[in-house]
Amino acid sequence: MSRCQISTETSAWLLQAKDLLDEARRLRPGRKRKELREVAKTMREIAKLEARSESGLDLGRPGRA
Repeated sequence: MSRCQISTETSAWLLQAKDLLDEARRLRPGRKRKELREVAKTMREIAKLEARSESGLDLGRPGRA
């Protein structure tokens, strides 16, 4: 039985995304706020991909994510 190692470290991408979201929340609704939220969303996606690659999952095979 194989065990999956869970990282206790928080990704730098996630920390940066959190900072951007905090900054976006302080802004009034508008273009700048929307851009910060989109960048934060992209950073979260990068963090997910990074976590998968570090855990050894094969991203190239369908059905394995």
